[in-house]
Amino acid sequence: MRIQIVGAGRMGTALHAGLRAAGRAGEVLPLVGRGATGAGAEVVLLAVPDAAIPEAAAQIIPGPLVGHLSGMTGLSALAPHEAFSLHPLLSVTGKATDFAGAHATVAWSSERARNVAAELAEVLGLTIFTVADEDRAAYHAAASLAANSLVALEWVSERLAATAGVPREALIPLARAAVENWAARGAAAALTGPIARGDEETVARQRDAVAARLPQELALFDALTATTRALADSALGVELGSEAAPDPAGSREPDSLDTPTPEDGQ
Repeated sequence: MRIQIVGAGRMGTALHAGLRAAGRAGEVLPLVGRGATGAGAEVVLLAVPDAAIPEAAAQIIPGPLVGHLSGMTGLSALAPHEAFSLHPLLSVTGKATDFAGAHATVAWSSERARNVAAELAEVLGLTIFTVADEDRAAYHAAASLAANSLVALEWVSERLAATAGVPREALIPLARAAVENWAARGAAAALTGPIARGDEETVARQRDAVAARLPQELALFDALTATTRALADSALGVELGSEAAPDPAGSREPDSLDTPTPEDGQ
């Protein structure tokens, strides 16, 4: 199966290297830029921005199976080609990317396209699942929140920490532990900190500090505080084994489970 990847950006470069590393070096043609026709290829993968997919697909000659790597775009952008999509759900920052263990969404227009998408995923070590076209925007937004917004939030955190002379490196174990706990136990069980303990005095002092030192981020702090309260109340409701409205955050009495830990950032 001769595979040509169109687009030498982060994903295209990483995918090209990943397929070669997985033993498909003899099948993967050299990377090419936009305007490629797919001549000599049996499968063409378009690793281009979403808005450029229809134009790039229009350049491909009839015959090759054509796929794109977008999580947002449907297969209609590849018409009239026999088509598939493969969207690896992971953050790619360079060509040395390990795809193994990640998940990926797939879609296809034919049985042959389905088989090729599944084969590529298997070679890369990806676990595949499907998302309906009408759910693509929600899926993509969830992925952006999990990755892009998380990085943006850490950027805010490190800037605020810097005002207190705290280095970025000091926050890394805390952030890593929080994500690992969420992955292992889920959001409700992983939540720690003053809101989880019902310590509203500490939350108020935190808010004052943000207002004084990073006022442009106060709206974000308030929004995240509200969301964290909702999560804490949800967790308390589950703990009580009741669907009744939980007590207000301020009425929660600290117990042994609420004892501050290093993960609380205290």
